Amino acid sequence: MANALQQLIRERLDRGGWSYGDVARRGGVPRSTVHHLATTDRVVRMPQPATLEGLAKGLDLPLDTVRRAAAEACGIHVYGAPPAPAPENAAPRSGDAEVDLLIASVQQLSADDRRHVAALVESLLGRSAQPAPEN
Repeated sequence: MANALQQLIRERLDRGGWSYGDVARRGGVPRSTVHHLATTDRVVRMPQPATLEGLAKGLDLPLDTVRRAAAEACGIHVYGAPPAPAPENAAPRSGDAEVDLLIASVQQLSADDRRHVAALVESLLGRSAQPAPEN
């Protein structure tokens, strides 16, 4: 069964009569990238924002549509409609698609699982803040 991004790309290719090369040229991304995303069953990590933007342009689709399909392909399930603009007192979106998807995904976890994720993040931040050992 094809993942959400594969389905989206295939549908647009069929509907538009396009090739991977057509999408790549219009979007300014390598043909190999379009081919990889269209044929890989499980996307291991979220594509770079520039790749998603180019793919959206090449497929003639809104960026949010492509971003959501890519998130689904990575195993991050985005439920409901795209988020409405944040209220004035809400935390601003980061502008980084990976960060926004991580935040949305963590919010879906149980309280116990969120504590585990928080401990992991604290551990990673603590490790990166420590000076490198001298030889």
